[in-house]
Amino acid sequence: MIRIYNTLSAQKEDFLPHGDTVKMYVCGVTPYASCHLGHAMSYIIFDTIRRYLEFRGYTVEYIQNFTDIDDKIITQANEQGIPAKELAEGFINQYFTDMDVLNVKRASVYPRATEEIPKIIEMVEGLIQKGHAYEVNGDVYFRVASDPDYGKLSGRNLEDMLAGARIEVDDAKEHPLDFTLWKASKPGEPHWPSPWGEGRPGWHIECSAMSLKYLGETLDIHGGGQDLIFPHHENEIAQSECYTGVKPFVRYWIHNGLMQLGEDKMSKSTGMLISLSQALEKYSANAIRLWVLSSHYRSPISYSDESLASMERGVERLVRAVHTDIVESAIPGLDAQSYREQFIEAMDDDFGTPQAVAVLFDLAREINRGYDENMHIGEAKKVLWELADVLGLNLYAELKTPDISSQALKALIDKYILDIEETADVAPVIALLLERRAQLRRDKDWQQADVIRSDLKELGITLEDKPDGTVWRYGKP
Repeated sequence: MIRIYNTLSAQKEDFLPHGDTVKMYVCGVTPYASCHLGHAMSYIIFDTIRRYLEFRGYTVEYIQNFTDIDDKIITQANEQGIPAKELAEGFINQYFTDMDVLNVKRASVYPRATEEIPKIIEMVEGLIQKGHAYEVNGDVYFRVASDPDYGKLSGRNLEDMLAGARIEVDDAKEHPLDFTLWKASKPGEPHWPSPWGEGRPGWHIECSAMSLKYLGETLDIHGGGQDLIFPHHENEIAQSECYTGVKPFVRYWIHNGLMQLGEDKMSKSTGMLISLSQALEKYSANAIRLWVLSSHYRSPISYSDESLASMERGVERLVRAVHTDIVESAIPGLDAQSYREQFIEAMDDDFGTPQAVAVLFDLAREINRGYDENMHIGEAKKVLWELADVLGLNLYAELKTPDISSQALKALIDKYILDIEETADVAPVIALLLERRAQLRRDKDWQQADVIRSDLKELGITLEDKPDGTVWRYGKP
């Protein structure tokens, strides 16, 4: 049984979705700037949760929105002298490129706020009709006092929220915490027709409208960063449950910890950030994923080059294990199934990726030991591949394949007069050279055997002599 920490109940609960298809919604980016490592952290986490649910046999209907109309988008577009839609689309395309590099699976649907205006208007109208919202001069506000449950996600009540809060006085509102569902248009802003005049949607209503349209009245999982608990997700619950009359709006609220740069949260709005493109110039996508998943998803992560460099070395260890040559032997193979069970036990406990990552390294160590002892390691390698894939680690992408020029291969063929036609494939050339070297070693011509080893080493090919023969690897051994 999978157990998940539910922000709403502040405790771990057995995961009991409505059916075999898990309805999962994750808040997406506001595309007015490039992605940073904080974005990478959140989407790696929810991608891993999705992958694990699929690994456990569920079908996951995964929705992630784009808030493609927002004050920041409008400001940036005006500064650049381009339409807001053009600016947003550019950063949306960049987002897809970045997430593809990180091996984040594509969502089932990526709705955009600007393409869901009819559903948003329908929902706002319904809230007005039920007495949960009101219109003032073209703006529409949600009436927080109409919802007795308001504050249940963040554990606050209206009085606590008002105490010490810095809220701008707005005479148009009935209550200082009433939030905007629809904004009357201002000069130079994108706008759409509505029953209350030209305008555009507020931020909170977008996610409710899109989740209701694509996943229905009750979601199994709603995810996002801890900074979204209040007010965004609190407001989503209020407006969704007041509109549909159905409770709960979400069965399991999952919130990831935040990425920090020093003492501050990594954020586009503050400028305190490491862009994803900057990070990928220095570190592999696998290292970034491993770094994120080595901490529990509810914990904060502090950026450091030392941590990422360490993860890069960790990736190399996993890659070496998974690409170790299979040795056929009469010695029994490794008990890889026990590692699979340990992995499942870790992930079943609120997606415990730090423990799951430790299982991968334990299995990699055993594979290397088994290789040294001529044990069967084929099944263990398959399990390592499988479990690494659940965490989104693309170990195949890290495999170093020979990239040797045809001139270099021809030089080897000519030097050793190999019985082979010219080829762009290095494998048959190396195979013949290993046969030649094996014969030299049998003849105790160690000097010439070492010459072959040296010639291959110059091309980046390392030989390792084992009791049952010689194996080769490209790159560092």
